[in-house]
Amino acid sequence: MKIKAQYAMVLNLDKCIGCHTCSIPCKNVWTNRQGAEYMWFNNVECKPGIGYPKKWENQQIHRGGWTLKGGRLRLTAGGQVHKGLNIFHNPDLPVIDAYYEPWDYDYGHLINSPQRKHQPAIRPHSQLTGEHMAVKWGPNWEDDLAGLTETGPGDANFKNLDIQTYMQFRNVFMFWLPRLCEHCLNPACVASCPSGALYKRDEDGIVLVDQERCRGWRYCVSGCPYKKVYFNWKTGRAEKCIFCYPRIEAGTTTLCAHSCVGRIRYVGILLYDADRIAQAAAAPRDRDVYPAHLDILLDPEDPDVQRAAATQGIAPNMMAAARRSPVDMLIRQWHLALPLHPEFRTLPMVWYVPPLSPISSQVDDPAATGELIDRMRIPVTYLANLLTAGDEAPVRLALRRLAAMRQYMRTQRVEQRTDTQVLDAVGLDTATVEKIYRLLALGGLAERFVLPTAPVLDKTLHARQGGCGFGDAL
Repeated sequence: MKIKAQYAMVLNLDKCIGCHTCSIPCKNVWTNRQGAEYMWFNNVECKPGIGYPKKWENQQIHRGGWTLKGGRLRLTAGGQVHKGLNIFHNPDLPVIDAYYEPWDYDYGHLINSPQRKHQPAIRPHSQLTGEHMAVKWGPNWEDDLAGLTETGPGDANFKNLDIQTYMQFRNVFMFWLPRLCEHCLNPACVASCPSGALYKRDEDGIVLVDQERCRGWRYCVSGCPYKKVYFNWKTGRAEKCIFCYPRIEAGTTTLCAHSCVGRIRYVGILLYDADRIAQAAAAPRDRDVYPAHLDILLDPEDPDVQRAAATQGIAPNMMAAARRSPVDMLIRQWHLALPLHPEFRTLPMVWYVPPLSPISSQVDDPAATGELIDRMRIPVTYLANLLTAGDEAPVRLALRRLAAMRQYMRTQRVEQRTDTQVLDAVGLDTATVEKIYRLLALGGLAERFVLPTAPVLDKTLHARQGGCGFGDAL
């Protein structure tokens, strides 16, 4: 058993309001320069829809991630030999129109225009060519289901669903999906890079790009199935989300998590067995990858794990953070959070709590039978295609537990009584459901973001965040 620590994030889709507040500080800090205009390390997509870049989920087009061939795990777009032989031609690379061509306006024309009868107008011009252009796409072009009737059929998550049923206004559904680099345990971008510029940090699992080694081959862009590696057309180098590692190293959470007004994000440490990554990623069926992924996560309270971690050099402060980790609770202990498209076999480390939704009016027949989850507006099949490679059982369990928590808390707070039957049906006890409610509904910064920090031996030598001066003397 080879124990490794990994920073991970959980996003509660049940609370996301699609305000894009997470995207703005990330954009302002990390991609505010020429060549990075179209890069959104964090973006919020509206589902259903084809996303950003266009149809990123369809690996029949983009050929990202891993596939199982003859029982062995292989890059979908071919290995290093294939890439070496075709290094000057990458047919799987998304074109700029799949994102959007960066544009600007000639604001000087407005300011310096002579007096005239009508207000002067400005047209967008491309920052790549300088020519006038028509804006046809953007990072949140589908927001609030805009153009769903045109882009909806391209959503890969409608597999095994009658899409025309959900194109009708009375049956339509919607939720938001914030996305960032998954910092995978088995990253296809790292394996795809011919020059070895991409690497996964050994101490915390963050995936980064060495700008000095990058030669701009862009196989990392096509190799990432989530399309979260970008090419800077000005510098000729690849760029991606860095999980705000300068902040993380200082014990502060990522910008996207810190700025989230809905408090939907949770950041913490997961422990995993690195020796079993290949086995988990090579699970026989796509829907077997999630259970295998879950199985390699380790319990930080297990004495055997603690002894092995100490022997293998896992720092005490890292272990302390892992024991209090909110992501460990949501992912491994309570099975509420699920990975995004585990069938890509990259073993992602950004997980999602599926959203509950109102009861759909299309099944309002009093004689209708079946589980309440099946009557919700968002189809379970759609969520399963998004989060568990089509396996509905884990999605149903998560939704039933979320619904049971709501019902239990309502009986306590509104009806002033305790009804544990609803909890027994989903395998929860009162102590656990109180913890879940606390974390999902009321959790403060210290509960949602649990990051290891170095011990301060002499407080008089260190400034405290939020204070002024040094130590208690001032």
